[in-house]
This record gives sequence, structure tokens and C-alpha cells, in this order.
Amino acid sequence: MTPSQAVPVVLISGVEDEPMAAAAIALQWDLPRAVAVRHVIDAEREVLWRIVSDATGVVERTEIDVEHACVSCAIREDVVPTLERLGADGRWETIIAQLPVTAEAVQVCRVIGWAPHQVPHARIAASLVALSSDTLLDDLLGDDLVNERDLPVRADDNRGVAEVTCAMVEYADVVAVGDALDAEEREVLEALARPGVPVVESFSQVDARPLVTGVHDHRANESWVAEVRRDALPDRGLASAWVLDFTSDRPFHPERLRDAIAVLGGGPRRSRGCFWLPSRPGQVCVWDGAGGQLSVGSTETWGRTRPLTRITVVGVDDGRDELERAFASCVLTDAEMHERGPYWEVTEDGFEAWLGPIRRAA
Repeated sequence: MTPSQAVPVVLISGVEDEPMAAAAIALQWDLPRAVAVRHVIDAEREVLWRIVSDATGVVERTEIDVEHACVSCAIREDVVPTLERLGADGRWETIIAQLPVTAEAVQVCRVIGWAPHQVPHARIAASLVALSSDTLLDDLLGDDLVNERDLPVRADDNRGVAEVTCAMVEYADVVAVGDALDAEEREVLEALARPGVPVVESFSQVDARPLVTGVHDHRANESWVAEVRRDALPDRGLASAWVLDFTSDRPFHPERLRDAIAVLGGGPRRSRGCFWLPSRPGQVCVWDGAGGQLSVGSTETWGRTRPLTRITVVGVDDGRDELERAFASCVLTDAEMHERGPYWEVTEDGFEAWLGPIRRAA
């Protein structure tokens, strides 16, 4: 089966069940020949519910034992196999897939996008994130953890709500909110979303037809959410929200970065990007923060590419200029570049807990 013959899948993600369900129902009204599949995690019982329905009613309702009852397990063990099975069934023209609450569409898209031969009867046509307007800025910039909300997640799931929500918006092909947005809310969404992605203020206003035709471009989505981005950001013309795109070809000074990291990664903001350190110049260091919570790690090496420090921050508070100065104070100065250079021979830099031991072969 060629990709054009595979059944199109519209993925719905979110951090609350109600807006996700409302978006799914709206799509079903527009697509009467569609099948809808909803996955729900019962973390306490460690089971996964799968409910499949179409215009005739509920087709199947199945309870599945899932070890650990986590989102990744659900996607690996049942979500992707179910999409392939429904696509191969032949009864439906479209699959509307409501993912488990807090599950990110990127996890499904990567499985299918990178190994389409394993899911030949289904293709990702669109990824839609459905959000509530009542708690929007809290979901995007607040400091709640998912296990502090009344959500179907494990007690030890310490992901930030903002971390999850921002990542969903950044990867989405459509951003849909249940009600009208004020200027600040809309601008935050537009600043996070990939250029050209529509922000729709009612689930009933989502146009299903182009989604089914296919608006998902795996390469474009991956490029926008990549840790290392070298392309210029679009001018959004923002008035209520702001974007700081801090870029330097110099590394951060390890000690100054450690001293300032609480300020740099704190506050009601979304920040992400990459940086490098003179103590480990071959290592791509990843920066991922939201709602005052920050994750620092490492994914790969620079190889033959030029090292880059680039942190992009979205916020609505009045601290943009102060934040820019704080980032600038952390890069190596002219004097440091002249005296010591950008590559240091050291055995420790204080970032071992986040980045692992220094390996000179890196």
C-alpha cells in the first residue's frame, strides 16, 4: 500500500479530557465516514481503556493491562498497533485518534513517520492540540506538575503541565481552543506554534477537510521542535507577549551559568534551545524549560557542524531585557576568549549531574 492509499489519521492531544473530547466530536460531525478511537489510562489500576466508535455507535470497548500505566507504554503497546488495525479494516475513510491525556502526538508521529513500512495502512494527516481557554496561560506558563492536577497520570509523573502543553503546541498542525482568546493568550500560542499553524477559537470552527487531505509535514514539524535551530525566527509582530532569541557563537562560562541558571530558567516563560560549554566543546547541550522548571541535558555531538548557543524564550512578564542581559553575562568575554580560548582542558565543570562526566573524545 502506498502512503497516498493509507487511511489518514488525525491525532488529538491535550492536557484535559473535556476539550479533547469536544474536538473529537466536532471532527466526527464533519467526517461521518470516520472512526474515532479514544485511549484512556487508569493509572491506579494500571490499565488502558480503548474505545472505538463510528456513526453507528460504539464498535469496541476494551480494557488492557499495561505495565506501569504510562503514556509511552500505551503508545507503544496499543495506540500505534490500533491505528494500523483500524486502517487495515477497510470500513472507514478517516481515523480520529484521541490520545491519552498528556500524551504527546510527537511520540506517535515519530513511530509512524520514521518507520511507515511498519504501519502501512495508516498515515498521519494532522496533529491537533485541544486546549481549554479557562486555564490556558496556566497550562502554558504555570508551575503545576501533571501529578498535582486531577489527571489520569501516575503519582510519580513529575512532568510540568507547561512543559507538556508547550511541547504539544510547538508540534501541532492545528491549535484549537474552546472559547475566545484575549490578545495575550493568542500571542503566546502564536509565538510557540510553528509559522503558518492556525489558532482556532472554537472546536466547531476547525475545518476537517484539509486536515484529512493532509497538513502534517514530518520534516517541518521536526525542524521546528529541534534542539538546534539555525534558521531565523519569523517576526510575529507581538504586542502583549514577547520572544527573546538569544544567539551567540560563544559558549557559556560553566560557573557563571550555574550561578544564573535559576534566573535564566525561572518565571512564567517557555524556553528551549541549545548551548555549549568550553569544558565539553563537542557536546550539544539541550535547554528545555517551562513555567519555572528547567531541564538541561545532552543528546549528541556537534560533529562537523559549528557549535551554537541559542535559547529562545517566550514570555508575557516585564523581565525580557533583564533576562537578555543575564544570558549575555554568561557567555565567554573577549578577554576570556583571548586568554583561555573556547576549548578548556578540565576534568570537571560542575555540570556532571546533568550532562555526565567530561569525555575529551566528545
